[in-house]
Amino acid sequence: MSTTNKCFFFILSFFVFTGTIQSQNKVIDSLRNKVVNHKKNDTTKVMLLYDIAFESFRSDIKNATLYANKAEKLANDLNYVKGKAKVFYLKGILENIKSDYDKSLFYFKKSLVNYEIINDKSGIASIYTSFGITYFDQSQYIDAIKTYQKASDIYKEIGNQSGLITCLINIGNAYSETGRYDDAISNYKKALETSKLIKDEDGVSYVHSNLGIVYKKQGNYPLAIDNFNKSLYYDEKTVDSLGISMMLNSIGEVYSYLKESKKALAYHQKSLKYALKSNYKSLVAINNVNIGNIYRAQNNNQKALVNYKNSLEISKQINDLKNVSICYANIGAVNLSLNNVLLARENFLKAKDISEQSQNTEIVIISLLGISETYIYENNYPKALFFAKKGEALAKELNILESQKKASKLLSEIYENTSQYKKAFESHQQFKILNDSLLNKENIQRITQLEYEYKYEKELDKAEEREIKLTNTVKDTSENLIKSQRNLLLGIVAFLVISFLLGTVIFFLKLRNEKEKTQNIVIEQKLLRSQMTPHFIFNSLSVLQGMILNKEEKKSVSYLSKFSKLLRITLENSRDKLVSLEQELTAVENYLALQNLENEAYEYSVSTEEIIDSTKFQVPPMLIQPFVENAIEHAFVNQTGNKKIDVYLKYSNKNLICTIADNGSGINLEKDKTKANKKSLSTTITAERLSMLAKDFKMTGSVTVEDRKQFNEQGTIITLVIPHKINVV
Repeated sequence: MSTTNKCFFFILSFFVFTGTIQSQNKVIDSLRNKVVNHKKNDTTKVMLLYDIAFESFRSDIKNATLYANKAEKLANDLNYVKGKAKVFYLKGILENIKSDYDKSLFYFKKSLVNYEIINDKSGIASIYTSFGITYFDQSQYIDAIKTYQKASDIYKEIGNQSGLITCLINIGNAYSETGRYDDAISNYKKALETSKLIKDEDGVSYVHSNLGIVYKKQGNYPLAIDNFNKSLYYDEKTVDSLGISMMLNSIGEVYSYLKESKKALAYHQKSLKYALKSNYKSLVAINNVNIGNIYRAQNNNQKALVNYKNSLEISKQINDLKNVSICYANIGAVNLSLNNVLLARENFLKAKDISEQSQNTEIVIISLLGISETYIYENNYPKALFFAKKGEALAKELNILESQKKASKLLSEIYENTSQYKKAFESHQQFKILNDSLLNKENIQRITQLEYEYKYEKELDKAEEREIKLTNTVKDTSENLIKSQRNLLLGIVAFLVISFLLGTVIFFLKLRNEKEKTQNIVIEQKLLRSQMTPHFIFNSLSVLQGMILNKEEKKSVSYLSKFSKLLRITLENSRDKLVSLEQELTAVENYLALQNLENEAYEYSVSTEEIIDSTKFQVPPMLIQPFVENAIEHAFVNQTGNKKIDVYLKYSNKNLICTIADNGSGINLEKDKTKANKKSLSTTITAERLSMLAKDFKMTGSVTVEDRKQFNEQGTIITLVIPHKINVV
């Protein structure tokens, strides 16, 4: 009795594990130093803590859990949605590795909610993949395939090849567990082809692992070991303890089938050591089953029974229905060897019921043949024949040679004891053929070699046919071209000359027009960026001089610090076509603070909507400041008492919208009191600049000035729709 290993295939756009353990430790040490040096509790620190947890999760689960908890706490304190989504995802993986599937699903669902809030499609797809893996681990294969398919559709939509590979492999795993081997191999080969195309070594490794599982089930042991060793080589290179444990277990299973118990036991003991060290409960259970199988093959039934019961207890704890059914089937087999026929049948029936429930056809077959064997012990041959035939039919349907061999042996015995000697002889002959087929390694290798040679020759024949067709096509095309080129030559030359002349004229006209546009934009940008400088600098220095003369040392130092910082930001921003929204808002806030520092004439606020990450948005500089300056200079003329200026940014329908609101005299009154002053010039230039930027960015850009009286409020509100770019990490 054997089991298949399970694939924890978490390859996501940000979930790729490469490098040696030494380089991994260097990365973790570097991240720890960054955390120590980063004093501010912000979103950057959340991601640093998360990165440490992620880098640790394959080699040190305790350390990964520690840093994941720290990242979760800080993300919750900051209400950092993306950070919470990623941390909950990682915690779900950690619980899955420990086989606590309820907790794993709990964290994955929390992650999904947060990814949906920010509409992160890649993150949403990764969660559906994780749901599928967790359902798979609990033998809920139909649910697993459904969620994998949801993830696959999203990955196709966003063009994520690595994510698509993950889904193909995992769908193949589910098909393999339900006996649909052709569908499984089809998905694996698609995944292997795509993995090689994009040079995804992780994907290639996992495909080899799962192809090995299918070949093992089909009795092609040389190919199974070859694929497992290819996967093991990569796992050892990347120090993937989970992958190493899985591959060692799989190779041990194959050697058990080949009756090389010494080699098999060595591999399973190595696998068990890795599994226990890293607390991989499902692999601990699987290795206990396989070690029990070896002891049973050596007629050491008591040791075998101890291992099976240990595995059964762990499998029940983690709700692994597949391994529970395997344990019952093996316990049944041991009791049958000890002549405890009724107890054996009871366990085989439990295995049959559970494996039918979880749609694990391979274990259903083993259970049916075990039940048949118990009836042979009781000489109840009609019932024995019924279960043996049923098991044989399923084994043939799934092409499982090991089970076909067992069924042939049982049928031979049944027919012999019911005096059906011809059928007994035929079944015995079939048993010998299957036994030779399974154990004759040279024959298997030769068959495989012939199969590849046949396919290769077939592909060569097809290639030759395609080459002949292509040659004939080229020949016909060349002849037709020679016949027609004389008649078309003059026409083509004339057309090319005219096209060239027209193209040249259009090109130079367009080039001249674009140069004029560019010059206008540059002039307007320089004008706008420098508009505050002369008057503002003079006033600021005058205020600073007054503070110094009045011996207001602290205030003058604070004023000078803010003034120099604002000038530096203004100079830096003026050099760039785009700056981060964070820089732009810092400049605005410094400007407001500087203007208000001397007499605190007004209240102000600069804020953004919660979902906006100001470090990711890139905007043209100095769009907001002119309107803030106008509000300070003109909004509160002859007004005393409460004065407020509020700058607020929100992101709606892919538009970045900024409002500058004051509670001053209102735009209508201001127009009466001002003429062609700086404010109207700023509004005009900014409106023209936004119009040109909108074309450049291919998105909306506009400015609207409204009196708040229409909203039953006092003052003016200016609405900017700012063209922008978003940096995706």
